[in-house]
Amino acid sequence: MTAETKTNIRIIAFPGAPNLPTFAAVEQGFFADENLSVDLTLTGSSVEQAQRTAAGEFDIVFTAFDNVVAYGEGQGAAGAGVDPGYVVLMGGTQLELAIVTAPEIKEYADLKGKSVALDALSTGFAFVLFDMFEDGGLKRDDATYAPVGATPQRWQSVKGGEHAATLTIEPFTSIARRSGFNVLDVSTRIYDSYQGGVVTARRAWAAENPDAIRAFIRGYLKGLAWTLDPANREAAEQLLQAKMPEIQPAALQSVMNSLLSAKSGLTPDAKIIPEGMKRVLELRSRYGIAGAPLTDPARYLDLSHYEAVTGAN
Repeated sequence: MTAETKTNIRIIAFPGAPNLPTFAAVEQGFFADENLSVDLTLTGSSVEQAQRTAAGEFDIVFTAFDNVVAYGEGQGAAGAGVDPGYVVLMGGTQLELAIVTAPEIKEYADLKGKSVALDALSTGFAFVLFDMFEDGGLKRDDATYAPVGATPQRWQSVKGGEHAATLTIEPFTSIARRSGFNVLDVSTRIYDSYQGGVVTARRAWAAENPDAIRAFIRGYLKGLAWTLDPANREAAEQLLQAKMPEIQPAALQSVMNSLLSAKSGLTPDAKIIPEGMKRVLELRSRYGIAGAPLTDPARYLDLSHYEAVTGAN
């Protein structure tokens, strides 16, 4: 592409600290260097994200790997009539999910009969919660569940007393802890690997715009490298707080430490996590709609653009 043909990329993502590489790629001019302009929209839920993507409103989608699997298998929370056509371009995050509870909830047993806020009831993060409950000695039906939306809405519903617990990612985990709420457990305690976030595109758009995809990948990877460079730590913290002013200054260090850890946050070079993807498939096979076990992550991937940019294979 030339400077005369700047391409606009429409992105939709969940609110959260993992958006920092995208913020950096915009602020540092890495997308502009690729003759791209970027519009970033934050979604209120996985259902909204899928519906709007299916309607053609977005090109690049930062979403959970399980959402890609769910819609690829006709099990998406938005219903069988909604097909966003997700295909994975590269990895994103390992992602640590935390069970945040009201102050009076001290152990798993205290959640019996309580209401838990989720994004939707048939998503991968819900399956992680069910698995953590089982590991903690609870049955799935020991609690009730309500679809509330993305992490900010879920956290506010617990903070406001509407629900007793929810799952959070950073920065909301640290915000909750600093606000006097409990972090009952974290997914990294029971999982060595879990493919949380991925970078996807609509298949139809991807087929027609390979140059734009590769330009986007180049710009994003520069933003990711900038974010992970220890020399940029202070500037990265300032950028994250500017973009997410709800992060209390006292929580900023713990948010960044989690985000910059490959175990709980951003994956270096945006590589996929094969074992983490298999974990996602195993959980959906166990807790999702009954059918043949899901075992092949490659069905949901098109890494050709990433490999062309990075020389990986």
